[in-house]
Amino acid sequence: MINQNISLAEDLKIKHYSIISDELNIRDRQVQAVAALLEEGSTVPFIARYRKEATGSLDEVAITAIRERLDQLQELDKRRDAILKSLDERGLLTGELKDKTLAAETMALLEDLYLPYRPKRRTKGVLAREKGLEPLAQLIFGQGEIDPLSCEAKFVDPEKGVASPEEALSGARDIIAEWINENDIARAKMRALFITKGVFRSRVISGKEEEGAKYRDYFDWEEPAAKAPSHRVLAMRRGENEGFLALRLAPPEEDAISLLETLLVKGSGHATDQVRTAVRDCYKRLLSLSMETEMRVVTKKRAEAIRVFAENLRQLLLSPPLGQKSVLAIDPGFRTGCKVVCLDRQGKLLHNDTIFILSEGGTAKASEKITDLCARFDIEAIAIGNGTAGRETEAFIKKLNLPRSIIVVMVNESGASVYSASETAREEFPDHDLTVRGAVSIGRRLIDPLAELVKIDAKSIGVGQYQHDVDQGILRRSLDDVVMSCVNAVGVEVNTASKELLMYVSGLGPQLAGNIVRHRNENGPFRYRANLRKVPKLGPKAFEQSAGFLRIGDGENPLDASSVHPESYHIVDTMAKDLNCSVSDLVLKDGLRSLIDLSKYVTDSVGLPTLNDIIKELAKPGRDPRESFETFSFTDGVEKMEDLQIGMKLPGIVTNITAFGAFVDVGVHQDGLVHISQLANRYVKDPNEVVKVHQKVIVTVLEVDMKRKRIAISMKE
Repeated sequence: MINQNISLAEDLKIKHYSIISDELNIRDRQVQAVAALLEEGSTVPFIARYRKEATGSLDEVAITAIRERLDQLQELDKRRDAILKSLDERGLLTGELKDKTLAAETMALLEDLYLPYRPKRRTKGVLAREKGLEPLAQLIFGQGEIDPLSCEAKFVDPEKGVASPEEALSGARDIIAEWINENDIARAKMRALFITKGVFRSRVISGKEEEGAKYRDYFDWEEPAAKAPSHRVLAMRRGENEGFLALRLAPPEEDAISLLETLLVKGSGHATDQVRTAVRDCYKRLLSLSMETEMRVVTKKRAEAIRVFAENLRQLLLSPPLGQKSVLAIDPGFRTGCKVVCLDRQGKLLHNDTIFILSEGGTAKASEKITDLCARFDIEAIAIGNGTAGRETEAFIKKLNLPRSIIVVMVNESGASVYSASETAREEFPDHDLTVRGAVSIGRRLIDPLAELVKIDAKSIGVGQYQHDVDQGILRRSLDDVVMSCVNAVGVEVNTASKELLMYVSGLGPQLAGNIVRHRNENGPFRYRANLRKVPKLGPKAFEQSAGFLRIGDGENPLDASSVHPESYHIVDTMAKDLNCSVSDLVLKDGLRSLIDLSKYVTDSVGLPTLNDIIKELAKPGRDPRESFETFSFTDGVEKMEDLQIGMKLPGIVTNITAFGAFVDVGVHQDGLVHISQLANRYVKDPNEVVKVHQKVIVTVLEVDMKRKRIAISMKE
């Protein structure tokens, strides 16, 4: 029996691999290799980077797609097993039903098959059966010739609650309506109709016109569900949830009823008329609501908000870092003043203070203080938060007689307040208040955006759109995938990284990240990657998964500063030995690397993909894939919405991208919207074709709506 179960499980896996191979147009062998590596506990970044021979060089996107589909198919199988077990235990499992259940390829079809056998609530149909009306329902549903007067009179029984022929008919129709609702063929056809002809209809709730003004575009709105873009779907759902909109999703009612009548109504006469009445009741009371609920789930999952959010997050995390510079960071403020912190090249807090740039007598003191701090701490850059008083603070700083070598940069401070109140911030700075922590976060974002932003819940960083209206589990996993992908693509310096950064390294997680930091604090910096094995609970598998992504920049072995995995060190050692040189020589001298014949080092487990990666890495060990940092300045004198004029051309920074366009910070404390139609002179289907988060652009002001705090801008030339 055990061997039979194993065989069935293996057959199921093979079936899954075949399904995924067909759907993703990937060879069975590749799918099987990815599945095996995932089962062993390998992460997506590790598989993509270090197991290219096994997967045929599949990238992270393909590997993630395989993982997601495997999970879906496994969930389908779990549900199938639970249904079969339930049917079998209740003596309802026939051979035909078992075959249909095993053949169901989607969760919707599986649930349709199970619906007639699901334990019932006390519905109208259940109550009618208890009154003994099921034989009458069967007689009517057969739609043969019957004598309505004599037939229905037989089922009148006041003791059972059936007082008249009309009540008998009504109960029979209730039973028939439930049969129609549970008919798997009818449900499949109705589902297809909802998908192809379903229409979103949104109406304002009477009396909510003024309070819900931000949803006025949807006060009287209709749109085919199949074509509705994600941002409109989610906006309508939010308006409904907030109590301003009444929202429905359904095809034309007559089309739906006609479909059911064609499928289920036959002949003519009294019985057929009753079935036709039951069909209408079924659709209005049961089937339309069931399908609408299902389609709402489908359109919510289909909505692109998660994909857009994930792509925006990737672009933001991979923003160019200033690098290791001494930074003076300012969290601007009017009434409470500006919090100032000085950070060393590693982002360590050296000093904090407060200045008042607008108060009487405060400006001179602030000027003196900033000048002194810049000299005392050898400041190389000044980071200014872009929130309230940000532009005024920037103007103040630029008027000071500071060394021209000091660059002044406005930094997006979205989420800084979330970080400053977090447990992470309290652990880092237990003796400092929220304002100091927030200023430190602003400064560190300039030094290395990735290292700092990983400390903040991605949903608080400000690059999402309707993120609270999508499936939170799917969103969380998607964003975690993005953060892990970015962290591992850049690599992490193990001797300086925070626990929050280390926890996203392949194979680690919160516990091992904390153990690494504690070991580092207690024993000093790591000199070799191999020393990571001494970290408590960091076993062989965790070392395999993480080592290639962890860097030791000033270690004893030059390969420890690269992305060459320790499992491949012997290959590089052999290359150096064959050329009668050292590994350091291979890193430093292009000429030596050009002499290497890679075919000599191909084995059963190591192929040209890995060998080519090794050679590229030797040329630029630990290379950072992010672009170089470029300074940026907003237009002087344009600091608030009132300063904007139609036709004005301004520099800006893309802060967020949505399905309908991009938001750009032009330095007036309110981002402007470049509608998708204004992104370029050509037709644009996806804004990501044209712009990226944190990209520097030139825009033209089209419209300024002071009342609604909206700015319309264009990137067209």
